[in-house]
Amino acid sequence: QVQLVESGGGLVQPGGSLRLSCKASGSIVSIYAMGWYRQAPGKQRELVATITSGDRINYADSVKGRFAISRDNAKNTVYLQMSSLKPEDTAVYYCKADADAIEWGVRRRNDYWGQGTQVTVSS
Repeated sequence: QVQLVESGGGLVQPGGSLRLSCKASGSIVSIYAMGWYRQAPGKQRELVATITSGDRINYADSVKGRFAISRDNAKNTVYLQMSSLKPEDTAVYYCKADADAIEWGVRRRNDYWGQGTQVTVSS
């Protein structure tokens, strides 16, 4: 099994900053990519940023220049530094790992999700 645990969410004023962290643990063999997604009330989950094991990075247009994703491969941890936050950034932020793991004695590649952390941007 693979577990992803997010932290760092909270309430912040517009223009403020937050740093999210997500640590993957469990029967991981290798992680190909990790990323952040978000879901606002009444909306579909959307990509925020992803980073591969080779440090290839992709951002949603709405966060380019404001958010920065990084990764510590040794710790199986991904970070999201969010700056110049806007009310429209308010959402539950989810971490995802595209990884090989041992499940029931078999190596499988799968997408694993965290439980999510709430980010609220409001004055």
